[in-house]
Amino acid sequence: MQNAVNILKTLPMLAKLPKLLKPRPDSTKGCISLHVQLQAERFPYHTAISFEGDERTWDEFNREANRFARALQNAGVARGDAVSVLMENRIEYLSCLIAINKLGACAALINTNLSGGSLAHCLTVTNSTHCIIGEERCSTIAELLDEDLPALRKPLYVADSGELSCPDWANDLGVSAAAQQDQNLAETDDVTISEDCLYIFTSGTTGMPKASVMSNKRLLATASLSAIAGLRCDEHDCIYLCLPLYHGTGLFLGVGAAFTTGASIYLRRKFSASAFVPEVRESGATCFMYIGEICRYLLATPEHVDDHATSLRTIMGNGLRPDIWHAFKDRFGIDLVSEFYGSSEGNISAINLFNKDCTIGTIALPHALVRYDVDNDEIVRDQQGYCIRAEKGEPGLVLGEITPKTQFEGYTNKEATEAKILRDVFKPGDAWFNTGDLLKQIEVGFALGLPHYQFVDRVGDTFRWKGENVSTNEVGEIINTHDQVHFSNIYGVEVPGTDGRAGMAALILEEGCDALDVESFSKLVTAQLPAYARPLFLRVLPQMDTTGTFKMLKGDLRKEGFDPALVDGPLYALKPGSAHYEPLEQAFFADIQSGRSGY
Repeated sequence: MQNAVNILKTLPMLAKLPKLLKPRPDSTKGCISLHVQLQAERFPYHTAISFEGDERTWDEFNREANRFARALQNAGVARGDAVSVLMENRIEYLSCLIAINKLGACAALINTNLSGGSLAHCLTVTNSTHCIIGEERCSTIAELLDEDLPALRKPLYVADSGELSCPDWANDLGVSAAAQQDQNLAETDDVTISEDCLYIFTSGTTGMPKASVMSNKRLLATASLSAIAGLRCDEHDCIYLCLPLYHGTGLFLGVGAAFTTGASIYLRRKFSASAFVPEVRESGATCFMYIGEICRYLLATPEHVDDHATSLRTIMGNGLRPDIWHAFKDRFGIDLVSEFYGSSEGNISAINLFNKDCTIGTIALPHALVRYDVDNDEIVRDQQGYCIRAEKGEPGLVLGEITPKTQFEGYTNKEATEAKILRDVFKPGDAWFNTGDLLKQIEVGFALGLPHYQFVDRVGDTFRWKGENVSTNEVGEIINTHDQVHFSNIYGVEVPGTDGRAGMAALILEEGCDALDVESFSKLVTAQLPAYARPLFLRVLPQMDTTGTFKMLKGDLRKEGFDPALVDGPLYALKPGSAHYEPLEQAFFADIQSGRSGY
């Protein structure tokens, strides 16, 4: 009976999807900032964004973005330019993004955890002509000023708390914007859906982060899909948003849904488990953007009998695993879980349209699950060299077919783009986007005959930890610079009670080196890697295997993990809040296994 009710509730939404997915000519005018202007016309006095006791109506927010846009024009930003943005979640972050979009420029969204070489790489690979920096991130930019980076020849500063004044090496964008006119810009009307609007960084299987390209067309489609099929929101809703805006889940799906419908946003700088229920009640939030890790944190807080007594009805995100799905829904009184699957650069996505528990839902676009040998880290092929489709219930690598309707927009780097495309998959000449993820088809009962899936794992040389994708090769390249390390093998390991996989490094030391200098190694890791990318566990291997296929050992290394009973040789852990590795003792291993470690 409940299954039929869920389908009936979904039918009006399904009727809207064909229009949303209908292809439009690339010359069609349209961008997300035009939707902001529309909301300012429709709901000028409705709250658009609330943040730390401050708020903007739709009219105020649009006018602020117009002032920032004209200030950027005066600084030399033009249509087609890339502008890097390094700022924490706050209203001005969104004002600057819309300002950039109004000019037909492209915003490169920089992860606020990055510094040093990784940050310089992100500024370079996008060919950014300018960089907008928040007061709260000035120190990380100051470290790069000696490098010849076009984006940093005169950075654009935006105040935050006001405790620090604009440095002499930057121009104060906020002061410049305050002096500008606030009416809409004529340039915005000429921006087309085919133009690039965002660069989103994603960790790949090799090297530094890659900048995936998002056009206005794909952003608008994703935002509309979130609003219609995911959050199912309108101008009467409020979206509670505590995810970082440099990632797609928070920006495309959360902010995008608000900007295309007129829903308001309750924005947090960072997630706080203790503040969640009080702020949901205070804001009257009806929707919540999540990642699975946040849901685990919320379940770990002291329980109150009235945790369910809020206005919250719908949550949308990814990574809500089956082991906590029902507990989270029941405790916080959630009616609809719109779990989704997708990536910033991907050409396919899944969404739980029919409110089926413990599933990422169905994929409406052309796709395939193919057999994958996890231990050997390779696709299984038949005698003709073609991929083999996975059986129902068998984990398979999910591929998205590249067609005129399902384009792969790729990265700023052509070689990186081509590396994600598989060709001659089922027949000569076909092309498919390799997601790098394992899914499996599950039985969920009747749902219009559509297959439903569960997420299984990442494959290859990328794993996910603390809501971030981590490139094992990027981590390895840094660790290999330590003068005692001959070779490192980086892989993800499961930690009980957490989502994703934590990093672990297996090290082979240089010949003649008897023991790892843990102190200098710890300094290298903490200085060169953001917290989420630092391996939590280390092991020292006595020698490279005789076959020389060290990479092929990842399957065995993952199985042994960080269990002292299985690992021969020195074993270390980076404990929560610590900057130094220390021997992993049996007592702390027991804490990890019981979920008491703090990871």
